[in-house]
Amino acid sequence: MEFFKIRRVIPFMRHAVVFNVISLVTFLAAVGFLAGKGLNFSVEFTGGTLIEVAYKQAADVERIRATLEKAGYKVEVQNFGSSRDVLIRMPLTKGQSNADLSQKLLALLQSDDAGAELRRVEFVGPQVGDELASNGALALLVTAVGIVLYLWLRFEWRFGLAAIIANLHDVVIILGFFALFQWEFSLPVLAALLAVLGYSVNESVVVFDRVRENFRKMRKASVPEIIDSSITGVISRTIITHLCTQMMVTTMLIFGGHALHYFALALTIGILFGIYSSVLVSCPLVMWFGVSREQFAVQKKRREENEGAVV
Repeated sequence: MEFFKIRRVIPFMRHAVVFNVISLVTFLAAVGFLAGKGLNFSVEFTGGTLIEVAYKQAADVERIRATLEKAGYKVEVQNFGSSRDVLIRMPLTKGQSNADLSQKLLALLQSDDAGAELRRVEFVGPQVGDELASNGALALLVTAVGIVLYLWLRFEWRFGLAAIIANLHDVVIILGFFALFQWEFSLPVLAALLAVLGYSVNESVVVFDRVRENFRKMRKASVPEIIDSSITGVISRTIITHLCTQMMVTTMLIFGGHALHYFALALTIGILFGIYSSVLVSCPLVMWFGVSREQFAVQKKRREENEGAVV
C-alpha cells in the first residue's frame, strides 16, 4: 500500500559519508555519557524493598507516589494485580530495616487514606540485581548474534554485519539518552531494547530484499544507484509502518502512566533512530563492505547446484 509514490530516485548514497559521520558523533556521545554518568538502575537491578499495599477502593497511584516523594522517599509505585493493589519499590537504604521502613510508609499512606492495608514486605538483594543485569546483557548478545546469522544465511555476510552495526548503534544511543538524563533503567526498558533490535532488523530486511531484487533487475546500474533506487522504493512503506507504530507508542507514553513511561520513551527513541540507521547507516556500510552483483549470482548458482545434488 502506498499513500504516495516518489517518481524520482533520491540520491541518498551521495551523502553517505555525512550520514555516517553524524551517526558516529552521536554514538561516541552516547558512549561518553554511559562511561561518565552511567545508568540509573531501578530496584530490580540494584536491590531494595518491595511493599504491597491493598486499598478498599481503586488506588490513586499518582497521589500515592506524590505523598511518599513529598516525605523524601524515592519510590516506584504501580498497580499490582488489580486497581486496588499497589506495589511500592524502594532502593536500599543503609541502617534501615524492612520492618521500620514498611511501618513508616504505611503510616504515611494511612494518613492520606485510612483504608490502606499492608499485605507483604520483601527484600531484593543486590545479588539478584546483578544476575538480572548479566542475564539482560546476555539476552542482548544472543539477539545480536541471532540477527547476524539470520541475515548472513538470507543474504550475505556483508548485510548481516552492516545490519547489526546499525542496530547496536540504536541500542547504544537509547542507553546514552538514559545515561544523559538519568532516566530510570528498569526491566521494561530492557524489554524495549530487545524490541528495538527486532524492530530495526525488520526494516533492514525490507530494504535489503529490495537491494537484492534491484541487483537482478538493474543490470547496468552502479551499486550506489541500486541502493538509492531500493531505499526510494520503500519510503512509502517505511513512513506508513513507523507512523502507525509510533502512534501506538505515543498512546502508551501519554496514557500508560509511570509504569509504561520509560518503556514507551525507549521505544520512541528506538523507532526514530531505527528509521535512520536501517536506511542511512546500514546501506552505506553494505556499499563500503564491497557488495556486488556477482555475489548474488554465486549464491544463486550454489543453490541450484545443491538442489540438483538433492534430486
